[in-house]
Amino acid sequence: MAKKREHYRYELRNLGKIVYIGVTDAPERRKTEHDREGKRFTSMNVITPVVTEDSAKKWEQERIQQYRRNHKGKNPKYNKT
Repeated sequence: MAKKREHYRYELRNLGKIVYIGVTDAPERRKTEHDREGKRFTSMNVITPVVTEDSAKKWEQERIQQYRRNHKGKNPKYNKT
């Protein structure tokens, strides 16, 4: 049986700068959670199409690594690992 494609990949941006890279199965709920956590951002870029959880997590890791390569080894502001 094929795995469900129900995960979204997304980036939070503050004035065009990436401040968080993540995955979720509910973008609107996650956006609200980030607001409540005090993260400052001006937009949430949801990347389609939806994908499997494994694929989403793999993308997240690769995207953070790419960010680090382009920003002297640093993570986006709100990504801890």
